[in-house]
Amino acid sequence: MIVPSAFDPPMLLAIAAALLYGVAAFLHTHPSPHPPRLALLLAWLLHMSAIVSALVVDGARFGFGPALSVTTWLMISVYGIEYHILPRLQPHWPLALIAAAAVIGAVYPGQPLATNAGPLLAIHLALAIACYGLFAMAVLHGWLMQRAEKQMRNASALQVDGLPLLSLERLTFRFAAAGFVLLTATLVAGLFFGEELYGRAWTWSHKEVFSVLAWLTFSGLLLARWQQGLRGRKAVRILNIGAIFLLLAYVGSRFVMEVVLRT
Repeated sequence: MIVPSAFDPPMLLAIAAALLYGVAAFLHTHPSPHPPRLALLLAWLLHMSAIVSALVVDGARFGFGPALSVTTWLMISVYGIEYHILPRLQPHWPLALIAAAAVIGAVYPGQPLATNAGPLLAIHLALAIACYGLFAMAVLHGWLMQRAEKQMRNASALQVDGLPLLSLERLTFRFAAAGFVLLTATLVAGLFFGEELYGRAWTWSHKEVFSVLAWLTFSGLLLARWQQGLRGRKAVRILNIGAIFLLLAYVGSRFVMEVVLRT
């Protein structure tokens, strides 16, 4: 494991981004929406600069830290696009807090990729990270959906953050469906191009087992949604179980190896 110096440009940019994400989270109750949005935008730009700077300074590396950092950056990016499409969707402080924690995760930059790694590996990793980001957005919207449902039952509000409950539900399953497509593509690539990607054929290691468990969970969720109209708390619970399997498939195992076992 290599821990970067606190004076490395990537680390300085990451710390600055984390602080601004924290400011965005702190300002979420501000009467005007502009200060938290501005803080979130500046944090997003610094976060992107930290990712690019790490590639320039340290070269291509991968581990749980970079995986979380890029995933949360993609979440913020997707959220920004979503906000322009649905202006009534307001910035959410949990997103800023998650992003701040992930930027600090850059302390663990992971292991360098093999110098002979071809473009297939880059595509495979990009698909996997995009898949993580989409499912993370699905989980976030599922949480908002449950929150909206609880408020409706308590008669405290008819909608959350300006979006009706049904809109949040549609967004949750759209993100889940898109993530499922990318997860399928990632697994197919690993199954048929394992030797080209990792220098070995498909093996039933913990990563493959948890990835397949996640795929089975998500496929069951989407099938039940399509055939039986599954919705509500049960649907969100299944979504969260699949997300946990997916998290354990790579990020969780790398966290154990890089932080707990320090290998």
